[in-house]
Amino acid sequence: MTSVLGRTDGGRPDGDKTSPATQPRVRKRKYNRREAIAGYLFIAPWVIGFLVFTLGAMIYSLVISFSDYNLAANTATPVGFANYAQLFEDPKVGLALGNTLVYALMAVPLEIAFALFLAMLLARVGRGAGFFRTFYYLPKMTPTVATASVFLLLLNGNSGAINKGLSAIGIEGPQWLVDPAWVKPSIVLMTLWTVSGTMVIFLAALKNVPRDLYEVASLDGAGPVRQFFAITVPMISGAIFFNVIVLTIAAFQVFDQAYLLFWRDQSNASPESSLFYAVYLFQQAFRQFDFGFAAAMAWLLFMIIMLITFIQMKFGNRFVYYEGDDNR
Repeated sequence: MTSVLGRTDGGRPDGDKTSPATQPRVRKRKYNRREAIAGYLFIAPWVIGFLVFTLGAMIYSLVISFSDYNLAANTATPVGFANYAQLFEDPKVGLALGNTLVYALMAVPLEIAFALFLAMLLARVGRGAGFFRTFYYLPKMTPTVATASVFLLLLNGNSGAINKGLSAIGIEGPQWLVDPAWVKPSIVLMTLWTVSGTMVIFLAALKNVPRDLYEVASLDGAGPVRQFFAITVPMISGAIFFNVIVLTIAAFQVFDQAYLLFWRDQSNASPESSLFYAVYLFQQAFRQFDFGFAAAMAWLLFMIIMLITFIQMKFGNRFVYYEGDDNR
């Protein structure tokens, strides 16, 4: 029976089918919808930038990798798989890939070890920890060109500071920038200078290791070395796994260090051992203006990195400790 106030069923206005029990859920759905819209608006600049400048550029490079691209006329003549066939015919492609692989095998383990060593030192610092963290991170903020200029002086075989320091203790230093056997180690040394980004990740991981584990291990008679391999390494294995993948990807794309140390000055002959894949790709694109072949090189590198990352994810994930998962 309808009252004079036009209300029925517990005092709800006519036509309002929402019960008091469902009203909070309706308000929650409206709030979640507004929150989602706000979130999409915040990430829209990044999404648009990714679609235009990354995904769009990748698709465009894939298209021109099957063509003979003329930059001056802005035209692309289809050539099928000719550019990809040239990858297997050009001996410098294999040379550059080999140099890059050797560099990655040298640089990644050393970067992991050195960054972890620095992180463990900083984790033990009490007073003045902020100063030392800032001090160790400053090289990461230094422009690569400035760093390369410094290392050109440090690694000079005749008058460099490194060789002078070695001669002071009776060791004859090598010709870092000339001897093919020492070219890659010189680039690795320059890479280690900017290892602080990896160090910060390790430092955060070390801070999350429960101190109780070390106390119990000490009571059981475990020394520092035993604690490191039995507690520290397993507990930060996730950070190690992440850094290995990221550093491997970066190693296969190394360009700045090799180019600035060896290929910036075209008047001098650079050793072939310093010809990395990204450097040769740059030469093909912006020196020879063979953009079709350079795009094919880029996609070959992309597939190689994808394959190596897949192998690392497939097998390396088995050695990562996940807290609460006793099956690993």
